[in-house]
Order: sequence, then C-alpha cells, then structure tokens
Amino acid sequence: MIHSTPFDNALLAHIRASAHKLGFSQIGVTGVDLSSAEPGLLAWLAQGFHGEMHYMASHGLKRARPAELVPGTVSVITARMDYLPRDTLDDWQANELQGLQRPGEGVVSLYARGRDYHKVLRSRLQKLADAIASEVGPLGYRVFTDSAPVLEAELATRSGQGWRGKHTLVLNRDAGSMFFLGEIYVDLALPSTPAVQGHCGNCTACIDVCPTRAILSAQRLDARRCISYLTIEHAGSIPLELRPLIGNRIYGCDDCQLVCPWNKYAQRATLPDFDARAGLAGQDLCTLLDWSEAQFLQRTEGGPIRRIGHARWLRNVALALGNALRVTIDADQAQRMRAALQSRLTHDSEVVREQVLWALEQSPEHQPEA
Repeated sequence: MIHSTPFDNALLAHIRASAHKLGFSQIGVTGVDLSSAEPGLLAWLAQGFHGEMHYMASHGLKRARPAELVPGTVSVITARMDYLPRDTLDDWQANELQGLQRPGEGVVSLYARGRDYHKVLRSRLQKLADAIASEVGPLGYRVFTDSAPVLEAELATRSGQGWRGKHTLVLNRDAGSMFFLGEIYVDLALPSTPAVQGHCGNCTACIDVCPTRAILSAQRLDARRCISYLTIEHAGSIPLELRPLIGNRIYGCDDCQLVCPWNKYAQRATLPDFDARAGLAGQDLCTLLDWSEAQFLQRTEGGPIRRIGHARWLRNVALALGNALRVTIDADQAQRMRAALQSRLTHDSEVVREQVLWALEQSPEHQPEA
C-alpha cells in the first residue's frame, strides 16, 4: 500500500486543478495490481464474447498488467470527461427514446455526434502529463484513451470514478455514465483514491431494455449481439436474426444508458468539441444513404464515425431503411425509400449489396400473405 505524504496530497491537488482547467470532471489514482481481474478477462475471451475484436485477445494479459504494457509504471491516473452536448435538454433521455420511434430517421449514439473523443482526450491527457512533469521534473508516462490494451473500466472503478453497472459501463452518482475515460500510466508512486460502493441495487432496466439481449446478466456482455459492436466494430454482414432488432440505430446504441435512473444526473460537457454536428441527429435515412464517399468523409471529418468507412456506413443505413420499410404505411414515403435503396444495388461492396437486397425484401409487397 502506498502511503500519502503532504507532498503527495499537494501534488494530487495540483493534478486535479490542472485537469479541471482542461475540461476533465474527475481524477482518480490506482495501483497496477489488477491480478484479481485476470480470471474474468480470460473467461470472457474464452467464451468468444469479444467477437471480431481480435485486439482484445492479441495482447494476452498485458491488458491486466499495466507494468508489462508500459515498463516502469507504478501508478495509473484515471480521468473522466462528461460528453453530453452543451445544449442538451433537461428531458434528453425521453427525447432520445422518442427518436427510436421515428423509423425514417437515423439514430447516432450521443457520444459520436461531435468530435472524435480519442483526439480530444489524448491531447488533453498529454497536457495534463506535462503539467505533472512541471511539478515533479522528468516523468515516465504514457497516455491512453480507449487506444491500447487497457482495462479501462477496471482502473476507473478501482480509482473511485464510479462502480461497474450491470451493463458493464462505469456509473457515477453525480454524472451517470455519459462520460469518457482516459488514463496516464506514470512511473511515479501516488496515493490511491478509494473505490466507491455500487448503487444499482435490484434495478435491471439496462438488461431488460437491450434490443438484442446482449447483456446476458449483470456485468456479463456478449459483444457479438451488442448493436454498438455490430454497427461499428463488425465489418461483415450483420446476422439475419439481429437485423430487425437494430431498428433505426445506424451508429452505436444508447438504450441501456437512456433507461438508467442514474443518468438523470448526467452532466453536460464543458468543451464545445462534443456539441452535435448538424446533419447527424434525426437525419432522414434516404438522405444519409445518398451520401457519396466524398460527402461521407467531409461530413464526418474529425469525428468518430469516419473510422467505420463509407461502405459500413451504407450497410448500416440500408439495414435501418429495411426496418423502416417494414412499418411504413405512407405509400409515397415507402416508394422513396425503395428508390434510395435501389440506387445502391450496384455498389462495389458485396456486403452493401446484400444488405440493400435484404432491405428491399422488407417492403410489405415482398412479404408472404398470412
């Protein structure tokens, strides 16, 4: 156990003050012994719950061994940054849930509507590390934000950022779960900040609402069924049985967070980086399917959506259009949707073409009579 000294406490106060100026909401510190988390990680990988995210397994147990990933690491500084857009309405959860009931509109996960968080957090974690070095002198460190084999949620919970919700995300009593996490591995011994008690109780709202039943039980997630995984990480065709369940979600899924009671305390971002870009939230699916690759690259520049590429974007939008066709009763709207889909029948990607054909088959005129 690392015992704190007046110097340690003064340094931690300096780190927190510097972090606050950089837009971070909370700072925590933990040690590097994550051995108790290794069995759970190995079991999750052995069950194949990581799907095609091969990077989850490629580094072995380095993910749970910070001092092996970055030799010399003694402490891990964790940082939390709220990301709700600054103009978010008070009833934002209800508003977002209503968007899922408008099948002709595409739904993009809240975190992805602004600037790519990887870039925002990485640059600010670097500045925070520089601020620490200015106090202590030469510092061995490395910054991370969802960018390397790091047990991010485990480090966050151990350092008091919150507790692990049943949906596996970190929950904070004062901020819900609508925040990003980042870490600085340092060769500096710092006093650990205490972990906090969990407060989910008997609530199962996140488990009950999951459209694809990806949350198998408390803190047990099969990523292969998760809509965020399917629309972002998964490159091929989306399994047939899951397609109708995805609805109009075209990039990510927030359902488990939208129904979480703790997210009534979610905080708005202090930075403009996470303000929603025009043309993403609530956009007409036909319009989105019409984006050329050049338009896709231009409209997603600097944002997280760009990483999936144009073809995967079209796959997701075509799937959502198929789901919309199944429930659309307006003949003119349905014809517009079919025309938009037909325009992509000759796309270079076999995955896109297959998804478009499936979507067209969802039109009532293609359904067998009862």
